[in-house]
Amino acid sequence: MLSEQLVKDIDAVVGSRQRSSFLTQAAERELMRLRQLKALDDVVPWKDKDHPELKRGAAKWVSKLRKQDEKRFRKVTAR
Repeated sequence: MLSEQLVKDIDAVVGSRQRSSFLTQAAERELMRLRQLKALDDVVPWKDKDHPELKRGAAKWVSKLRKQDEKRFRKVTAR
């Protein structure tokens, strides 16, 4: 069962005659994504304890790396 609002939103974007096709494609994409995630987890299971650098979130870790790179770049180019 789909909510009336969801049906209206889908129809507004793709039209009522394309609803089934849209839902089929969306379901197929999501199944592929979930299968890929499972396959990755089967090969290399993620353990938070193995990645303490990400404890505060990936965005903060990436920001820290970028700041380190900028600092290194300024040091190298100041010569």
